[in-house]
Amino acid sequence: MASVSAPPKLTEDLLNELRGSIRGQIYTRNDSNFVDYTIMFNGNVVTNGQVVICPLDAEDVSKIILFCRKHSFSPSVKAGGFGTAGWAVGGDVIIDMSRIVDRDIEPPNEQGTYTSIRDMAQPNSKGKGPQTSTVPNPGKRRREDDDALRDYSAASADVAAFLQTPAATHLDAPPTHRRRLNSDNESSRAVPSSSERETQTVADRPSVNPVVTSDSHTTSSSGSGTSSSSRSTPSDSHDDSSRTTPSTDGNSSSAPFNADPFGYIENQTNRGFSGGRTSNFYSTSRTPGSWTSNPIPSGSSVAITTAPNALHSIPSQTRAIHPHAYVTFGAGMRQKEIDTFTASNPLRASSISGGEDRVPYHVPLAAHPTGSAVMLLGGFGFLGRLYGLSIDNLVEVEMVLADGRIVIVNENEHPDLWWALRGAGPSFGVAVRFKAKAYPVPVVFAGNLIYRFHRATAPSLIKHFRDCIKDAPRELYANVILTAGPAGKDDLVVIQMCYVGAKEKGQEYLAALASWDGEKCMLNEVHEKSFLHQQDSVAQVLRGKRGRQWFIRSALITSLPDDIIHQTVTKFDNSPIGCTWLFELAGGAIADFEDSCVPKSQRDTLFTVAALHQWELGVDDIRCITAAEEWIYDTLKPVQIGGPFPSFLGRHEQPARTMACYGSNWDRLKDIKKKYDPTNVFRNTFWPLNAEGDPVEPWTHEPRTPPSAGTSFQTLYGKYPPDSV
Repeated sequence: MASVSAPPKLTEDLLNELRGSIRGQIYTRNDSNFVDYTIMFNGNVVTNGQVVICPLDAEDVSKIILFCRKHSFSPSVKAGGFGTAGWAVGGDVIIDMSRIVDRDIEPPNEQGTYTSIRDMAQPNSKGKGPQTSTVPNPGKRRREDDDALRDYSAASADVAAFLQTPAATHLDAPPTHRRRLNSDNESSRAVPSSSERETQTVADRPSVNPVVTSDSHTTSSSGSGTSSSSRSTPSDSHDDSSRTTPSTDGNSSSAPFNADPFGYIENQTNRGFSGGRTSNFYSTSRTPGSWTSNPIPSGSSVAITTAPNALHSIPSQTRAIHPHAYVTFGAGMRQKEIDTFTASNPLRASSISGGEDRVPYHVPLAAHPTGSAVMLLGGFGFLGRLYGLSIDNLVEVEMVLADGRIVIVNENEHPDLWWALRGAGPSFGVAVRFKAKAYPVPVVFAGNLIYRFHRATAPSLIKHFRDCIKDAPRELYANVILTAGPAGKDDLVVIQMCYVGAKEKGQEYLAALASWDGEKCMLNEVHEKSFLHQQDSVAQVLRGKRGRQWFIRSALITSLPDDIIHQTVTKFDNSPIGCTWLFELAGGAIADFEDSCVPKSQRDTLFTVAALHQWELGVDDIRCITAAEEWIYDTLKPVQIGGPFPSFLGRHEQPARTMACYGSNWDRLKDIKKKYDPTNVFRNTFWPLNAEGDPVEPWTHEPRTPPSAGTSFQTLYGKYPPDSV
C-alpha cells in the first residue's frame, strides 16, 4: 500500500487566519470540546483531525474550503448523523454542521412551486439576512445522544416492555441462548456517562417550538422447533415455570403509551385508542396515473381513528388541502429533529363541517436515527414505497463546491450536478441547506409482530412474509428482521409493517401477516399511531448502543427464493450476538424516478437487505465481520444486483462494490466529479478513486495509520477480493 504523506501542521498563525475569516466556533485538539465534536457512534472509529470548525452559514463553509485548499488541508464533513464508517471525521479539518439548524415549512404557492433557498434568510441570521459580527460563544454542543438507542420505549410501550425483559417471560418455554463472544470487556474508549455531558444551549440548537407567522407559512426562530446446537446455555439458567404469559392485545405494559426516549412526545399518558378522534385523510398521487394501487382514491374522504397527540391534534372530519408541502432545513438537522419539527407544525386543512383544522406533513426519510446525509445518499424508509427515496423528494440544495463557490442546485440550475448529488452528493460539495417535499401523514397503521427465532420454523415464517406482501400496494411498507438477542435472551424474528392509509385496509394486511401458525406470536402491537412514533421503531428493535464496534453490509436482491431463505436462517443461527439481518420490501415509487445517479437497475429490485452488527469494544471475534460478509457475498450472490443503495455503504467497502452502486451511471458520475472536484478535495467520503481516477484501497478512508500485517480485515479482504462482487 502506498504511504500517506503527513498533513501540514495547523500553526497558531493559521488558526488566527481561520478565526479572522469565519463567524463560527473553532475547537482544536487541545480544547476540551474537541472529543464531543469528533466522537462517532462506532466506537472503533478514531480521528487524526487537527481542528473542528462549526460554520454558521454557507459563507463560513466557503471560507473553510478555501482555507483548506490554500494550505493543503483535507476537509471532512460531519452532519449530525450516526454514520459508522468514520468518513465524517477523516479529514485534517472537520466541518461540523451542527449549528446550521434553521428550518421552515410552507405549502405550495399560487404557482404550485416554492420559495427558493436563495430568497430565504441566511442561517443564524434571525431573519435579518447575513451578519458579519461574531456570534457569542454558544457553549458546548451536546454529544450525539449516546443513550438514545439503549431505551427501547420509543415506538410502543409494549415493545419496550418486551425488549427490556427476558423474552422467556412471554412464553412458557425456556429461553434459547446465543453463544457469548471471547470477551465482554469494555475498551477504555467507552463513551462518558450522560452526567459528564453538558446541556446544549439555545444558541447552540434552537428550540423545537417554532414561531408561526401565518396559517400558510411557518418558520423557525433560529412452535416447536429446535434451538441451535452451537449455542451454550449459561450456568445461571433459571426456572421459568412461575412466569405468566401476558396478553398480546397491545395492553400488557404499564409504561405510558407514548413513551419516547428521544424526547419528542411530551405529556402522553393515555394508552390505547379509546377516546381517539376520527379524521379524514385526503390522498392524491404525486403523478396522476402513476400508482398501480391506491386504496385512497384522489379526492375521497376516508375515516381514520387517531390517538390523542400532544404535538398535533387531528380534528374530526379533517381533509388535507395540499398534496404536499416544502420543508427547508439546515445540514445540521438530525432526521428526528426534522420529523419533530414538521409534526409540531401541521399545516392548515379543511373540515367537512366547514371549519379549519390542521394536518402534519412528513418528509420521506429513513427510520431513526440518521443525519441529513440521507438527503444526498438515498434514504429509504416507511414512506419510500409511496413517495420514493429521500433523494427523490429533494427540490433544491444550497451547496459549497470544491472551489469555494456557493451555488443553488436544482433541476434548472447546474442540472448535471443536480443529477449527481442525488445519490453521491457528499463527494461533490458541502450541502448547507436542503428543500424537500413533505406529505400529509395524520396517522399510520403500523407496528411489530414478534416471534421467537427457531431454526426449524423461521424459514416457514419468512416464506409466509414473502408470500403475503407479494403485489403489495405502495401504501404498505414491510420488512422482516432477524435479530440476535443479548446473552441469555432469545433471538427474535420481527415483522414490521406500516400502512399509510385507512385502518380498515391496513387490518387486512395485518390479518394476512398474523395468520402464520407455525409458532405463537409473542407480541402483536400493530395499531394506529403517529408517524413520529413509527419512525423510532427500527432503533427500538435494533437495540443499538453507542460506543460499540459497528459493521454494516447491504445489498439489493431481485428475488427471495426458498433456498436463499433456508441458507440465511442456517447462517444466522451460527452468528454471534449483536447481529441483525433485515429484508426490506423495496419497489413501488422507488422505481418511478430515473433522473438521478441511482440507476434503474438498483431501483427495480425487490428487497434491500442489510446486516447490522454491533459488538463490544475489546472483543476480537472475526465472526462479527465474516458473518455479515459471507451472508452478503456468498448466500445472496445468486440474487444480488450491483451494490447497495449508497446510504448503506459501510466501512472498508471495496472500490468495485462502491462503483456497483451506480451501475451504468458510473462513467457519467466520474466525469462530473472531474468537472466539479478535479483535485478530489472531498476525498473523505465513500468516493473510491483518487485524484488521478485510480481505485484506492478501503484503508484510504481511515485516519493515517494503515492496518498492521495479518489483521482480521486483511484476512477478510483476501477472502473477498474486488472481483468477487
